[in-house]
This record gives sequence, structure tokens and C-alpha cells, in this order.
Amino acid sequence: MKTTAGVFALSMVLGAVAATGAKAGDEMSAADKEAAIPENPLKDAYFGEQHVHTSYSLDAFIGGEALTPDNAYRFAKGGAVTVYGKPHSIGRPLDFVAITDHAEYLGEMYTAQVEGAPGYDNPKLVELRSLDDFEDQESWFLKYVVSNNRSGAPQHTDFYPGDDALRSGWKVMVDAVERHYVPGTFTTIPAFEWSAAPKGANMHRNVFFRDTKVPSLPISAVDTSDEEELWEWLAEQEQAGSTLFAIPHNSNASKGFMFEPLDNKDQKLSADYARTRAKWEPLIEMMQIKGNSEVNRKLWPADEFADFENGDSIQNYSDRVFEKKDFVRWAVVKGLHYDKTLGENPYKLGFVGGTDNHNGLPSDVTEANYVGSHGGADGSVARRRDKDIAGWIMGKDSNPGALTGVWATKNTRGAIFDAMKARETFATSGPRIKVRFFGGVGLANSDDPKALVEEGYAKGVPMGGTLKGLSSAPTFTVHAMMDPIGANLDRVQIIKGWVDDQGEPQEKIVDVVWSADRKRGPDGKLAPVGSTVDLKTATYENKIGSPKLIGSWTDTEFDPGQHALYYARVLEIPTPRWSTLDAVRNGLPLLPDVPTSIQERAWSSPIWHTPRG
Repeated sequence: MKTTAGVFALSMVLGAVAATGAKAGDEMSAADKEAAIPENPLKDAYFGEQHVHTSYSLDAFIGGEALTPDNAYRFAKGGAVTVYGKPHSIGRPLDFVAITDHAEYLGEMYTAQVEGAPGYDNPKLVELRSLDDFEDQESWFLKYVVSNNRSGAPQHTDFYPGDDALRSGWKVMVDAVERHYVPGTFTTIPAFEWSAAPKGANMHRNVFFRDTKVPSLPISAVDTSDEEELWEWLAEQEQAGSTLFAIPHNSNASKGFMFEPLDNKDQKLSADYARTRAKWEPLIEMMQIKGNSEVNRKLWPADEFADFENGDSIQNYSDRVFEKKDFVRWAVVKGLHYDKTLGENPYKLGFVGGTDNHNGLPSDVTEANYVGSHGGADGSVARRRDKDIAGWIMGKDSNPGALTGVWATKNTRGAIFDAMKARETFATSGPRIKVRFFGGVGLANSDDPKALVEEGYAKGVPMGGTLKGLSSAPTFTVHAMMDPIGANLDRVQIIKGWVDDQGEPQEKIVDVVWSADRKRGPDGKLAPVGSTVDLKTATYENKIGSPKLIGSWTDTEFDPGQHALYYARVLEIPTPRWSTLDAVRNGLPLLPDVPTSIQERAWSSPIWHTPRG
């Protein structure tokens, strides 16, 4: 059944066909269909997934529950699929999806699933298909995948069927992208994951294309584990006609390598390095199932909301130890130092969210609907409570993942891609919270959301933008709206970042607008919103908080000669965590070593200020 929006979009397309004199039965190109969709110059928020795996990823296939790309798109559009033997649906369709199966082992997975393909009867693949016990699956995965991929110099497996199989697997993915694209209603983005993990550090990137002008083969960590060589490959594809960029994954598992001070030739970062990185990597994954990469409570003790989905047990594996330089807030602020000293900022990063779901379930992020994310690793209540996810994180320490919001003129591949490239994006921890954020001199503190947006675009810049050479203090306006079927909002904060004379990141957190008639305490902090969570029933009530918050803040400490950035963080009232819901539904005790309730949130991309006009 078509949604109302889908019917409207389709009618507009057919109207455009009639206007051009073409017959309704004539085939229209994707570009023509996109052009026929009307634009909203003030833009709408579209929600989607930028990081999900299907059965064409070996580590998803082996878990036993991964769906095919076609199944995954059907799920994203609201259809029910079977997971762990039961029907499962997202509830609300997504607006866009990028399926990001690993380039590594893609050829093997095509061969393993397509009967009659060359290599289908390879003994290793026969063995792989026969595994039905999770311990055997995990052992096989560790032996043939993990030890290879995290070696620093991964090689093709001895059951690699050749480049023709890799090409065929990539074609399956791209064909599904084309098949499920409905301009104006549901956008599919061609993408894949490059999964380098030198010394066990997560240096993975998702690569996205603006259209289906894609190479015949994706690049994998077998081709190179060096992200600088990945950027060279991206440049080669651009020369060949592709329009593309990459998004780094959760930096909390990168072991200090994601934002290291030296390039891969052990040289200090140069302006050319910074310029190149900023061109190819405009965004960063703020959160996914392996935790929140904004901050960590132990490294940011002064941030009272830094204790959210910290994913500490990531440190139990691959000799990972959290450092400040593993986290997004540190990186984007440190980027100001490079902008100041090099004239270029390598970490000018907008924010997106994803799941890294390995069940083929895009944006399956609702706490109350959570059934795990990695097949047999966390597909039962018992395993989610007591076991780990394939050497990455303890199940109880993981979460359902995050969501990407994009402010775009319409729901088409080009418009969504362009908005992401421009960093007019926000991430949420799962709920469909909407947040708008503008900066500029003299922006009014308007209670009218439309006026706030119109003035923000006319006199300032939106999230992802840059204020240049200001002589007067900027004002930042923000409008946050609750998820219509979610929890009320607690507050909106603005995080300001700058660097000191030694180039060290500094920050200030400001409560800008909040619900109810609360006052700041003697310490300057706002009183907590309270909680309605009932731990016996794993429920909450929207008796506190506000459905929307709108306000502004002027940086009275603004220094025109200082590089700075600002981003908004929106907090919900407390709600039950998925682990609490699991426990209550199954008559089990609450887990003592994870939070029982959480404050879901959204993060806008930053707005930067540079003294250069």
C-alpha cells in the first residue's frame, strides 16, 4: 500500500510526465523522476540508516539471521520480516537507507549464496553453510575472518572465488539499490564498507555514492589498509565520473589511530593532508551499537550527561584503552588547532548515527523492539545479558544503535547526498527527535519555528555551516521537537569548543532552553528534570518534559580572533533502557552493572567560526 506521501510524490511525477508530453507508460530516468519531485526551500527532516549489513557480509551471514539486501529494503519500508523465527517490523518506514556490506569477503558471500556460482562447492563454503551452532560459527569466524582482517595486512582467503564473484556481489547490491528507489518516498544510496582494522583498531569507513555511476569493483582492506590510499582511490573514482565520500565509523574503538597527530608516513599533519581528509570525509558516525563516541564519563567528568551508552567493555578486546583522542568531541575541537596553524581543518565533521546492525535490519533502533543486532551472538535474552558480540563488546553493554537525520529540500538521492555532503545532518540515539540549529549575528529569539528557519538561512548559517570573520558575538537559535511517539524533551544544550595557546581542546556546556520552571543551582547547573520511569513495569509517562523547545543563546565571551565551534545536544526525559525492558518482560532481575534508564538524545552537526573572512 502506498503512503499518502508516496501517492502525492507519484502524482507529481506523472504530472511532470504529462507536462513534457511524454506518455505515462514511457520509462523515466532516475534523474527525471528526481527532478519532478517538488522542493521545499526551507527543507524537511528525513530519517535513515547509513550503516547496516545483510547476508552479503560474511560476519552477518554466519550469525544465521541476516537478510538479503532486498529483504532489508523491504523491512526499511515497513514490511515484516522473520527474525529468530518470529515476524519483526520497524513500525515506521524510513526515508532513506544505505546498505553497507563489507567489501571484504563480498565475493565469497556471493558465491556461498548463489547455487551454481563458480566456487559454490568449495569445502570451506560448504562447511560455512552447514554451521548451525553459534559456538561453531564464532570459532569459524575468528579463524578465517578476524585473524585475517585484524592482522594489518589482510589477504584474500584460500576460498576467494576471484574478482568476477566480487563484481557479481557488488552488482547484486547496486541492482537492489535501483530496484527499491522511489524518488520522493524512499531513497536508496549505493554504498559499501571498507573495513580496515590494523592492530585491531577500528578504522572502518562507509563509502557513499550520489548515483549509480559506481566502479565495477569496490575497494577493500585486502587492496589497502591505509585510509590515505582509500582517499586516493576515491579521487580516482571521482575522475572516472563518480560522486562520492566516506564516513568513518565509531571512533571509540580506534585505539588512538582515527585522529592521530601523524600521517601514515609518520609525518606531522600537513595542510594538504587536512584538505584531502576534509574533502573525502565530511561526516563522522557519532553513535552505533558499540557505543556513543561523543564523550565518555571517565574522560569528561565535568559533563553531567557523559555517562550515556559508554560501551566500556570495548576495552576488553584487542588491547583497546579509551583515550580522549578516541572521541568525537575531542577531535572536532582539535580540528580548530589545525585550522589555525595549517589553514585547513582535517576534522571538520558533521554528525550522523547508524546501527552497524548485522541482522539486515536498517535502523532497528527502538529500545522496546530490540531483539539483538548480531544474529546468534545476541539473539537471545540470555546471551544479551551474559555474553559478548564477536570479540567487540559485551551484549549488555551494547545498544540498539543510532539514527541519521538530514535536512534536505526533498527525499531524493541527490538531495539527501548533497545535504550530507554539506553536513546539514544530525544524529539521534534512536528516537526521531528533530533539531534545527542556526548561527549568525543578530538572529532573533523567535517563538515561531518558521520565522526561526527563514531568518537562520537568510542571516546566518545552518548546522554544518561556517561563520567567517565575525566582529560581533554570534547568536545561536535552536528548535527541538520530540519524536511524535516518543518521550518529551528535558533540555537543549550548546557545546562550545575552542583550543588554548598550546592547541589543547577546551569546552563549555550551556543549558539554553529547558522544560518546566526549573532554576540553576549555586553551581550554575540546571536542576534535573526528574524521572517517571517505573522499574517494576519498565514504563514511563510524559508527565514531565516538553514536546518542543525553542530558544537562543548569544556567546558573550566571543573572541573575533578565535577559531571556535558550537553544536546542540538535545536530551529527552528518562526512559527505560532495553535491558530493563528485557528483564521485566522475562521476569528476570535487573542487571546491576548497566543503567536501568537512559536519556535518549540528538546531536546537531557543529557550526564553525573562523577569523578568516
